[in-house]
Amino acid sequence: MSERRTVLLLHGPNLDLLGEREPEVYGTATLADHVAAARAAAARVGLELEDLQSASESALVAAVHGARGRCAAIVVNPGAFTHYAWSLHDALAAFDGIVIELHLSNPNRREAWRHTSVVAPVATGTIAGLGADGYPLAIAAVHRLLEPHPHPVRPPSGPAAGPEATA
Repeated sequence: MSERRTVLLLHGPNLDLLGEREPEVYGTATLADHVAAARAAAARVGLELEDLQSASESALVAAVHGARGRCAAIVVNPGAFTHYAWSLHDALAAFDGIVIELHLSNPNRREAWRHTSVVAPVATGTIAGLGADGYPLAIAAVHRLLEPHPHPVRPPSGPAAGPEATA
């Protein structure tokens, strides 16, 4: 198990308006509600949680830099920075822990310009389109990835799995 047990939860621009902004897309829960759910999920599995919301790309980059060597994981809901924040991409690429990209909505079911994520190539994984459930699921994913498991997850094998599963 990793000695580092802190997760940094980052939120990009406009996420401070959750609960008010486009509730048909993002739901009615506020950012405080999502942070509380993530904090409760983290406490249940013995993780500490720090959080920061900013509309400033440089503030998020500085937070990622500050997490290096200190935090086990970063869960990031980059908001609009998802699509163009190459400095955030580079900062996350230099982070030596788990990176979970998180979105309340599913960007691939929305406008075409939302389909590209500059965060995805440096993320360990992405959780998208599951609304408020995404926050506790992201913490659960971090916990699962931090804990040693005697039986690694393997792809299915056999005739029903297809030829790529037998490699």
